[in-house]
Amino acid sequence: MQRASDRWVSIALSVLLHGALLAALVYGWLQFRRPAPQPTLAIEATVVDARAVRGALAPAPPPVAPPQPPEPVGPPPPTPEELAQREQQRHQEQAAAEQRALAEQKAAEEQAEAQRKAEERTAAERKAREAAEARKRAAEEQRQRQAEAQDASEREADLQRSLAAEEHANKARSGAALANWQAQIAAKITRAWLRPPTARPGIECELNVTQVPGGEVTQVSLGACYGDQAVRESIEAAVYRASPLPPPPDPALFDRNLKINFKPD
Repeated sequence: MQRASDRWVSIALSVLLHGALLAALVYGWLQFRRPAPQPTLAIEATVVDARAVRGALAPAPPPVAPPQPPEPVGPPPPTPEELAQREQQRHQEQAAAEQRALAEQKAAEEQAEAQRKAEERTAAERKAREAAEARKRAAEEQRQRQAEAQDASEREADLQRSLAAEEHANKARSGAALANWQAQIAAKITRAWLRPPTARPGIECELNVTQVPGGEVTQVSLGACYGDQAVRESIEAAVYRASPLPPPPDPALFDRNLKINFKPD
């Protein structure tokens, strides 16, 4: 950047140069106007250095002010009381942070303990349910085995009773009791028979009679029969009129389907 002293030196040199030029012009014009030359006078001159002229024309430098102490920048330093308060506040904040950390740690430990106890209770309840279900299954299996054993025992008893009843019935049928019962039935049918006019002596028919407990007749059919249609129809009607049939002397002799040999003569 250009200083003020340099600017003044430049102005002074420019003024001197223009003055010299003006003087030369004036001098030439005067010489031209003069009619004759006149004897010249010796002029004494002194050569002046431009740097001396520049130094003479340069303004004096301004006075230098004595150095001043630097002004403080920013807030003033804290006092010892403020430092003590700040240290106390820092300790208080640190203590509060430690207390919060301890409280959070304690809460986390309590939560973990509660979760562990809840998991233990859940596991205990699950084991209890599994044990109860196992006992229930065992009891159910035992009841099922007992029921199966009882059913097997009852089936065995029924089979034994059936075998005994069948054996007894076979013995009864092989004896005279069955013949006597069939003779009673045939006699009752004969008493209920209304002999038609076309019936001839020596009629003999095989009757297939179906009855229910109590002796009631539900169905009648004739097998081999020596007689006309009227005789056959009269015999069927006689069987229905003889219902209920006489009961057997031994219940083991009862049979739903009977074969009766009908000989009315």
